[in-house]
Amino acid sequence: MSTLGDLTVLQLRRALGIKQQIESLQSELEQLEGGQPHRFNSRSGRRKMSAAGRRRIAEAQRARWAKQQAPRSGASKPRRKSSMSSAGRAKIAAAQRRRWARVKAGKS
Repeated sequence: MSTLGDLTVLQLRRALGIKQQIESLQSELEQLEGGQPHRFNSRSGRRKMSAAGRRRIAEAQRARWAKQQAPRSGASKPRRKSSMSSAGRAKIAAAQRRRWARVKAGKS
């Protein structure tokens, strides 16, 4: 295939005419289809977002993050750990001692 520098003026005019015919036929085909014009040099269907759209999304995300990080009303003071009464603790310890006594009696 020859480069553009190797072509004659007549060949360049012919190439330009063919290119214009292709473009007119493409636009005619698109009108028949009723769709948007095809962009053959586009980036495989990637959507573009405006700067304003990106800004709105970023602001919304920052607001969600701030809301999540903000101390909640009423829960800002640390919660007191629930403690067990000494009687309840004694019952659990006694039950555990009984279980271990049964295990040791079974082994010997």
